[in-house]
Amino acid sequence: MKKSIQRQLDARKRRTKKRIDRANWNGQSPMLACPNVKYELAEKTQAIACGGIGVAQQLVRQLGITESINRGCPIFMFHMPYSEADHVLNIAFNLFAGGTCLEHLELRRNDEAYLDALGAQRIPDPTTAGDFCRRFSEAHIQKLMDVLHEPRVKVWQQQPDSFFDLALIEGDGTMVETCGEKKEGIGMNYKRQWGYHPLVITLANTREVLYLANRSGNRPSHEDAAGHFDRSVRLCREAGFRKVRLRGDTDFSQTTHLDRWHDDGVEFVFGMDAMPNLVEIAENLPDSAWKELKRKPKFVNKTQQTRAKRPNFKEQFVVKKKYQNKILEQEFVAEFDYSPTACDHTYRMVVLRKQVKVMKGQQKLFDDSPYFFYITNLPKQVTPQKVLAEANSRCDQENIIAQGKALGALVAPLNDLLSNWAYMVMAMLAWNLKCWLSLSIKEAGNAAAREKRREQKRKLLCMDFNTFRQHVIQIPAQILNSGRRLIYRILTWSPSLETIFCLHASVSLMALTLHFPYYESASFFDF
Repeated sequence: MKKSIQRQLDARKRRTKKRIDRANWNGQSPMLACPNVKYELAEKTQAIACGGIGVAQQLVRQLGITESINRGCPIFMFHMPYSEADHVLNIAFNLFAGGTCLEHLELRRNDEAYLDALGAQRIPDPTTAGDFCRRFSEAHIQKLMDVLHEPRVKVWQQQPDSFFDLALIEGDGTMVETCGEKKEGIGMNYKRQWGYHPLVITLANTREVLYLANRSGNRPSHEDAAGHFDRSVRLCREAGFRKVRLRGDTDFSQTTHLDRWHDDGVEFVFGMDAMPNLVEIAENLPDSAWKELKRKPKFVNKTQQTRAKRPNFKEQFVVKKKYQNKILEQEFVAEFDYSPTACDHTYRMVVLRKQVKVMKGQQKLFDDSPYFFYITNLPKQVTPQKVLAEANSRCDQENIIAQGKALGALVAPLNDLLSNWAYMVMAMLAWNLKCWLSLSIKEAGNAAAREKRREQKRKLLCMDFNTFRQHVIQIPAQILNSGRRLIYRILTWSPSLETIFCLHASVSLMALTLHFPYYESASFFDF
C-alpha cells in the first residue's frame, strides 16, 4: 500500500488506541449514555455498510468470472436485461453484504448506494432470482461448477511451488432440513429428519468447495461420491498438483474403487466400519504390535503466563445426576495388512484401540475397548500415528459444512431438488470468493514481510465466514464515481483496514501476474 495511506492508518489507529486506553478515562459513567438522537437524510453523500465488498468485485473482475459464467453456462436465449453472471453474482454478493436468505435481495435492490457500489442500474429481485434457479437442469448445474474451476485454477497458479506438493480432497454428506411438505425430492433420513442430503467435496489445503451434489434426504452419504472424487482428482492434476490424496469417513470407504485409485497413483485414507472380521484380527494381534498413542496438545502456551485450569462443569453434572459416563484412559495403535473382498491389492489397516472406563456417578460399571479402523495405501514410512493424525484432521471439513449453513448457502429456499441445488452452488460461491481473496495475498518483500503475509493468508483462510464478513466486508464506505473509476472511501478506522488495503493491492497485482507470470514487484506493496 502507499506510504500516505499507511500514515493515515497509523494516525487513526493511534487516536483510537488513545481513546480506549483506561489511563485516559475522563470520568464518564455510565459509558452508554444513550444521547438524544436525530435522523437526517444526506443530500449528496451515499454510503454502504459493506465497504469491503469492493475487493470481492475487484477479484471477480481480475479473474474474469463474469465472462466465464456467461460463456460456459448459457441459460437464456436473450439477456433482458440480466445475464447469467448477473444472477449468480447477485446471490453470492447478497451473502457477502450481510444477507442470509433469498428474500434479503429485496433489501439490496432498494439500496441506492449498494447499487452504485456494484455499478448496477438494478439487480434481480427474490422472485426473479428464484425463477432463474428453476431454469437449471442437472447438466446446467454441472456446467456451472466446471466453469467456476477456471477462476479457481487462476488463483492456484498464483501460489508458491510448494502449494502443489499435495492436494487433500475430502468428501462428506450433510442434512439440510426443510419445514415445507411440498418440496420435491425431499426424503427422511435415519434420524427422522425431512430434507435434502447434499454431498460436499472440498480441498482441505484451502477449504474451498470443489463440488456439491444435492440429493434426497434418504440417500446414503457415499452416493455419487466416487464420480466427484474422480472429477476432483482430474481437476487438481490438470492444475499441477504432484500428488493427490482422498480422505473420508466410514461411509466413503468404497472398496470397489480402491484398486482403481491405487493403480492410478491416488493416495487415500478412509475410515472402515468395525466389522466382526476386523475386530477378530485386532483382538488376535500380539501385545508387541500395539504402541501407546500420545496425542499432541490442542493448544500450545506461547507465553510464560499460565491460568488455573477451569473445572469441567459438564462432567460434574453428569456425575451428580449419575448418568452413564465414558472416560478415556489410554489409546493404543497397531496395524496389519488387509485385502477387502472387492480388492485384488492388499492395503494397510491401521487400528486404534481406546481403553475406556464406563462410570455411573462415582461407581465404575465396566471397562470397554472399542476399535476404530482406517484403510490406507500410504507407504510404510508414514507411521500408524501419522495415519491417524491424517484421518483425524479430516474433521475440519465438518466446520466448512457448518460455515455453508451459517452463511446461508446450504439451505433450501426453493420448491424442488434441482433449483435448490443450483442455489446452493451459487450461494457457495460466496465462500469460495472468501477463500480466493485469502489466497490472493502475495507473499512479497523481505523475509519478515513474506512471513507476515503468509500468516495473514493463513489467518484469513481459517477464519469463519461471519468473522470474515465482520473483519473485512462490513466496513462503512462512501461510494464515489470518478470518471471510469469507482472509489470506496472508508469512513472510519478499523483494525482490519490494513487487511483490506493489502487485499486490494494483492488483487490489483494479480492482473499483472496472470498476464505476465514472471512479474514480481515487492515495491508494489511498499512493505
